[in-house]
Amino acid sequence: MAEQTAPLRTTARSAAAAGGTGASTASAGDKRIPLAAVSFVTGLVGLLVANLLLGPLAIALGLVALRKESGRRGRAALGVALGLADIALFVALAAHSGAHHGSLSWNFLGR
Repeated sequence: MAEQTAPLRTTARSAAAAGGTGASTASAGDKRIPLAAVSFVTGLVGLLVANLLLGPLAIALGLVALRKESGRRGRAALGVALGLADIALFVALAAHSGAHHGSLSWNFLGR
């Protein structure tokens, strides 16, 4: 009589523990930063400084990430939205400075 054994199931965790790579783990040499994350951070920082430079950069990186990366579509869309907000903020600051104060800068705490 031949014994029947259950098929051995290998998970990503057990494969990584055994020294192999699982299907969902990245290789040790893969140190790429996703474009979606770069777009998001660029758009976020652009709300504070360099609106006119970082806004279009966030939009471009977000659109490239939407076309190429399938796993981070939400973050890429947020990067595009923040880039558009950067440009809108720049336009609002420019309109405000042209109409009232003559300088294109933030005014914190009324100083």
